[in-house]
Amino acid sequence: MKINGNEIRPGNVIEHQNSLWLAVKCNAVKPGKGGAFNQVELKNLINGSKLNERFRASEKVEKVRLEQKPHTYLFDNGDTLAFMDSETFEQIELMKEFIGDSAAYLQDGMEISIEFHEERAISISLPEQVILQVTDTEPVVKGQTAANSFKPAILENGVRTTVPPFVGIDEKIVVSTSDGSYVKRAD
Repeated sequence: MKINGNEIRPGNVIEHQNSLWLAVKCNAVKPGKGGAFNQVELKNLINGSKLNERFRASEKVEKVRLEQKPHTYLFDNGDTLAFMDSETFEQIELMKEFIGDSAAYLQDGMEISIEFHEERAISISLPEQVILQVTDTEPVVKGQTAANSFKPAILENGVRTTVPPFVGIDEKIVVSTSDGSYVKRAD
């Protein structure tokens, strides 16, 4: 689907320079001289590189539709991770490098979403939060109840985070998968 350059919004995926790009930031600029343009920060979905590009309203760009399919995480297979399509039960394997730091938050049987473009996996989306157990942290120090004091902790998946002083070893906490930050105690 072709759209004008000034219609590009954050989150849109476009085809530009024979590759797929995700619009990260968009800024409509109307200079004193010359025509208005859309200053767009793009991230390459294939190799992760970034690009700043100007699109005029008269320019046409190809907006790409990605197909989202629900998958279930199965197991770690060394350099790859195995997933099963929740509808067709077909298994696919993706490289750990492709998934990046998010791989640490995958848990057996976790429901995720994989985005495809022409049968090629482009990105994965994990749940916003996961429940993990604290395996190591400093003991509670009496009187250390300052409102914004946090202490370092190591979670069962090996990720380091910071937790409030009242959280101890073997407690389960809710963690944000986007940045690994503490959200709350698990119920």
